[in-house]
Amino acid sequence: MTTVDWSAWRRQEPAPGAEGLRERKKRLLRQRLSDTATEMFLERGFDAVRVSEIARACDVSEKTVFNHFPTKESLILDRGEATSAALRAGLAETDRSPVEATLEILAEELRTLTSWLAAQDDPRDAAARIGRFGALTRSTPSLRAYHLDMTERLVAVAAEALARRGEGARTEDGDDRPGGPPPGPAGGPEVQIAAIALVGLWSVQYRSLARHLAEGTCAPDRLHEAVTTDVRRAAALLARGIDTGIDTSVAGGTDTGTTSGSETGLATPAGTGRTSPRTPVHPTVQNMPR
Repeated sequence: MTTVDWSAWRRQEPAPGAEGLRERKKRLLRQRLSDTATEMFLERGFDAVRVSEIARACDVSEKTVFNHFPTKESLILDRGEATSAALRAGLAETDRSPVEATLEILAEELRTLTSWLAAQDDPRDAAARIGRFGALTRSTPSLRAYHLDMTERLVAVAAEALARRGEGARTEDGDDRPGGPPPGPAGGPEVQIAAIALVGLWSVQYRSLARHLAEGTCAPDRLHEAVTTDVRRAAALLARGIDTGIDTSVAGGTDTGTTSGSETGLATPAGTGRTSPRTPVHPTVQNMPR
């Protein structure tokens, strides 16, 4: 079985500058386990492969596999922690808007993938592998459930970061009015909808990627441009509601009675004086290999 270096296109934490031999061996074993598992899942299907078989293929014990990966699903979908860390750090930087920070993370992930695609001898075959991976994750119930769990955890991370961002804005303004949402994922409706919408951009990116690959767009530069355009179109819609409203609404409390629809990016039903979303948001993180 030929093993592809799937890790080449995933977001990874930078290796420590003084990485010792033990740490390096652990990192390489983790990569080998995940790459081997990915190939076996693509060849035979996720449910048809046992963790013990992956362990034998890598000449380690089943216990060793679970020492590196807590679940079978995480063998193939192990990007969650790195993405969460990047989102938490990006949203903490108040010199950029929440949407800009999220776009930078997505752009880096897309650059990593298209760079991997450009380095392959046969871009069409590589694109087909990406397509097969997507089909596997969509068709396997346990992987879909794992996607949903990852999405919910990412939304919680974004909500906490946005709430802390708003708490910082309130402190800087010297506004100690009661009623503002506390730091944390339960910081109010504005924070929650903003977090859901930001995480939804991952779904936009991966759906766009799958669509353009299915249409035969395999040239890395064209693929990068097409997907980036789609994501930025979606982000432009969010920016009108999030970038102009999240910091001020969180800093000023949760009273939305004086906030107009144009300020929040929401539609106001005629005669009601209330705001409602133009469309329901139900994002799913469609993870590519690691």
